[in-house]
Amino acid sequence: MMSRKKRRLWIVIACGIGLSTAVALMLFAFRSSLSFFMSPEQVAARHPPPGRVFRLGGIVQANTVVMGTRNGAPYTTFRITDGRASIPVVYTGVLPGLFRQGQGVVTIGAMAKGDSEFMASTVLAKHGADYMPRDVEMALRKAGKWNPKFGPPPNAGAWDDKSPAQIEASNNG
Repeated sequence: MMSRKKRRLWIVIACGIGLSTAVALMLFAFRSSLSFFMSPEQVAARHPPPGRVFRLGGIVQANTVVMGTRNGAPYTTFRITDGRASIPVVYTGVLPGLFRQGQGVVTIGAMAKGDSEFMASTVLAKHGADYMPRDVEMALRKAGKWNPKFGPPPNAGAWDDKSPAQIEASNNG
């Protein structure tokens, strides 16, 4: 026969194991519904698996927006950059009215199978003169491309793959 103290200890241990298992299962189930944010640099470094939904944010790179129709639906390709890397994005649908080159954007979607293109299901454009999505702002700060205390983000021409010297030369004529 077990003493009351040992029986109580076993009950506490069993409850602890049961609670830990329930929390672990809940977190595992919740993880599949999360949509993580990644910058273009992180996507290039980590190569997320095709089909895994995540948010890709950055600046719409200058001179990369191509619009057309495919099977009667609006179809747009463009590149998102954080100043260090650039990811091609394919979106089928009507873009937000504030979507334009050089503006902050967050897209939701997944990488295409066997391809390096991001297939966006949703495009969220910045709204307002001084608004920058927090995740995009943090990615740009980390890349050393923007510090808000020095004013607004650089112009659209600064977000292509040119070096700072090339950008300065093109701005000066």
